[in-house]
Amino acid sequence: MNPINQPITLPCRAILKNRLVKAAMTERMSNSSYEPTEAHQNLYKIWAETGAGLLITGNVMIDKNHMESAGNIFMGDEKMIPKLKDWSDSSKGPGNHIWTQISHSGRQTNRFVNPRPKAPSAIQLKKLWLFGKPQPMTESDIQEVIQGFAKAAKISQESGFTGIQIHAAHGYLLSQFLSPKTNHRTDKWGGSLENRSRLLLEIIRVCRKTVGNEFPISVKINSSDFQRGGFTEEDSLIVVKKLEEEGIDLLEISGGTYEKAAFFMGNDKKKESTIKREAYFLDFAKKVREVCDVPLMITGGFRSFNFCNDVLGEGDCDLIGMGRPFIGNYNIMGDFLHGKIPYLENPPIRTGFSAFEDAAEGGYYARQLINIAEGRGLKPNLNPMASSMFIVKHEFKKARQKSRKAK
Repeated sequence: MNPINQPITLPCRAILKNRLVKAAMTERMSNSSYEPTEAHQNLYKIWAETGAGLLITGNVMIDKNHMESAGNIFMGDEKMIPKLKDWSDSSKGPGNHIWTQISHSGRQTNRFVNPRPKAPSAIQLKKLWLFGKPQPMTESDIQEVIQGFAKAAKISQESGFTGIQIHAAHGYLLSQFLSPKTNHRTDKWGGSLENRSRLLLEIIRVCRKTVGNEFPISVKINSSDFQRGGFTEEDSLIVVKKLEEEGIDLLEISGGTYEKAAFFMGNDKKKESTIKREAYFLDFAKKVREVCDVPLMITGGFRSFNFCNDVLGEGDCDLIGMGRPFIGNYNIMGDFLHGKIPYLENPPIRTGFSAFEDAAEGGYYARQLINIAEGRGLKPNLNPMASSMFIVKHEFKKARQKSRKAK
């Protein structure tokens, strides 16, 4: 049997039925109360039917004032548990897991949600006109974040989700604390790598105490920020070892931030080495294997059935994460898992203007995801330039709806 179809037992003794994972992608579809909707249920039912062993949700946020998108779900109110349970129930096919990706966006908070977000330090993200200048967090703010993650973990568990992923990558709050480029603090939360990693490790400890030893806790971390003065591969390997010592159940490797989006590398002109390897972070995964025995997931770039099996068979990672293929190829992912489809195609999204390419890519897939969730299916001819404007317009519209309700 192909390795991608083999089960795996995690350290907490949870069993994933195969090695294919639907990686996290922001849905942007919550209602005016930050709750999941029927669109979430429709979308995750489709994904559960692909047969993937694990589905990881898009960002669910621990703080209403720090949303990456005005359409995020808030995971901080027990009154929402019935609707969250409807979502988790719809996400369960035969034997698959469904985990929430819990997060705080810090300086990457949408300015329509909060024009003065809190972050490790007052360093503004200047991209897409979407982010305000942050305020440095106080000690009280940091303690609230720790408890917010613990509460989100508990609500996830009580809502029927079968695990959590703590998002410490892609420039969100925990990634901001890890990076010397965005963390200029001089207290116990900044400076040395030991201090910069303190918040992530404290959150893992509190979450583990909250959910118990048999509930999977995963962490998503950058291999590096791919920015001068940022979080490096050397830093990441040290933190990875600390994560193993804390007893996490799965480590997902990604990379980049909104300023340097390595997680959107799929449509760049591919280097010869990338064409040969296919997966973006495989070289770094091999370094992780030398220092850490935690089950390892790589997300980014996997497209061919044979290559997925080669990587798994060689032991370079334990799980294959895919994001955009679960949008652009959602109706054939089951056939791919069983080798009936040898390769997953994803079209390049290009405006012809370099300043708009990341926005076009993100907007295109955000629009397609919403189309699928609302029953319209894929629209292959979406205009790239219109897609580049979609996220800004969509966020403004969502934020206005929620602002009106608050009044």
